Parts: sequence; C-alpha cells; structure tokens
Amino acid sequence: MQNIEVQASRKYTVQIGAGLLKNVGACVRAVTQAETAVVVTDDIVDGLYAAQVLDCLQEAGFRTLRFVFPNGEASKNLTVLGRLLEFLAENHVTRADCIVALGGGVVGDLAGFAAAVYQRGVDFVQVPTTLLACVDSSVGGKTAVDLKAGKNLAGAFYQPKAVLCDYETLSTLPDAIFADGMAEVIKYGAIFDRAFFDFLKENDAHAALETVIARCVTLKRDVVAEDETDRGRRGLLNFGHTLGHAIEGCSNFTISHGSAVGIGMVLLSRAAYRCGLTKTDCSGEIAALLQQYGLPTETTYTAEALCEKALSDKKRSGSHITLIIPETLGHCVLHTIETKALLPIIQKGMEA
Repeated sequence: MQNIEVQASRKYTVQIGAGLLKNVGACVRAVTQAETAVVVTDDIVDGLYAAQVLDCLQEAGFRTLRFVFPNGEASKNLTVLGRLLEFLAENHVTRADCIVALGGGVVGDLAGFAAAVYQRGVDFVQVPTTLLACVDSSVGGKTAVDLKAGKNLAGAFYQPKAVLCDYETLSTLPDAIFADGMAEVIKYGAIFDRAFFDFLKENDAHAALETVIARCVTLKRDVVAEDETDRGRRGLLNFGHTLGHAIEGCSNFTISHGSAVGIGMVLLSRAAYRCGLTKTDCSGEIAALLQQYGLPTETTYTAEALCEKALSDKKRSGSHITLIIPETLGHCVLHTIETKALLPIIQKGMEA
C-alpha cells in the first residue's frame, strides 16, 4: 500500500492498495466528525460494491444513506445534481455530515460538486472504482456537471477529505473501461515523464497497477500543489482534452472520455509539428501506445465540427484558447493562440 499526501487548500491523503474497501469506514471516520454518510454511486457500481461500503460505514458508527443514479456521462447534468441536492435536504443531511463518492469519474464529479454547494460545503471522500478516476479525476478537487453547451461548464474547485483507491475494484471493469483510463495514464507520461511512458510500452499496466496509479497521482499531486485552481501549469493536464471534449460532444457522449482524449492527443501532436509549433512529431509514438492498450487514434468528425465544439470549451478565454503542445515526449508546454487560428491547426492534424 502507498499513501500520497496532497498539499492543496485542504491537505489530504490518497491511499492506494489492494483490498482497501474493507477499511472505508475507518478511513471516513478518521477524517470527519459526521453522523451521517451519504454514499453516492451509479446503478452499476451499486450492485458491485455499495452494500460492502454501507456495511463498513455502519460498523464505523455512521447513519448511512444511498443515492443511486444511471451510469454514464448523460447523468452528469443539472437535473441529476438537483435530484441529489433535494435528496440530501429531504433526508435532513446537515453541513456537519459527509458524502462518499463511490464510482468512476462521473460519480466523483457529480458527488463532489454536490458536496461543494450543499449548505455551502460538506465533507466528502472519494472512493474511485475505475482506473480513470483513480489516476485522475478523484485527485485535485475539480468537480463539475455538464451543460448543453459543453462538458464541465458548471463546477467548483473543492478538495476531498481523503481518497481511497482500492485497485482490486478494477478487476470488474470491462476491457473498454480499463482502456479508457489508460488514455489518462498515457497522458501523464506524454506530458511529464518519458521514462514512465516507456515503462507503459515495456510492461503490462494490468500487472503493475499500484506502480501506475501511484506515479500518476504523484505527478498530479505536484501540479495541484503548484497551481490548484488551474490558472497556469495545471493546464498541462488538459493535453488532448480540448479536442477530446469536442469529440465527446460531437458524438453526444457515445465516444468515451478516454478514447476521445487519446484521439485529441494524437491530432494535436501531429498538428503542432505540421504547423511548426514544435520540432518533434510525437503523434506516432503516442498513437502506437494508445493502440497497444486498445484505444482509437482517429476520428471521422470534420475539423469544422470539432472547432465549433472546442470553442465552447471552458478552456477558452475571450478571443484566445490555450493548447498543450508536446515539445518532446515527456515535456509539454502551454501555447495560447487566437481562436481564429484553431480551425487551420485542427485541419493540419487531420490531413492524411
């Protein structure tokens, strides 16, 4: 087991290990004085792990409640958020109580945002059950829901009290969902750590989960400590996301987040080289590693469609948008352009 300390506006520990779900009651009890613990989960994770988590919380002395919503990005919206907030109020949950987010990135984002706004803030603990949530969305305090205009447009920075990563839960993931998380894992190597990128090429991530998760969390921890509210270096973590979010939006979220981000990394790396923004074309190596883990690397959507969606993304600032450009594998930089320059850049990335 590994413990990684995150230094942000709230200091907390990310626990990474096998079989940690049996300790969830003690973990939550150690970080909150709450009387009630509300487990928020989706209808898939509910049948797998909710009963065990609820039993552990009850054994630790908590009154427990459970809120379940349909699995998938389509549930990460204001309607489901409103239902959750009404559920908390109807069940007399107070600001002295806590929320436990049990599930993947959608669960963590939705439950975390509810925790941030309900009675102006209640404690919450992240218990991620997908690789993507373990390595990325459960750490760093970004919470949000989607609006019709785009992904994650309503949200808050709100740090959890603790994160409990039991990677044994990943054994129940379908191959496609595990691959989805691998896109974010590969992203960390491409942005920050060439040696880690090479490790992923030379080893099966399935057989090295603790090492893989711990490295990603450590890299994210360091960035969050430097730039918690995403005004500078933390923006590097958005590599592939501007075009990735556009692909998700164009597909009405039938293309998964990881698949879309992977495609976005490849397209932007290729475009950056062809446009002279970098001297190194990293797209081939990134594409090969994505394919090694079963991820797509191309899209059928037009450059025009992707550009339109991308310009609704929250990373746009007035007439400018910031792209993340790989100068070399393991070293990315922030590059701000005028929005009118985005379409020709995307077109270059999509040329044969």
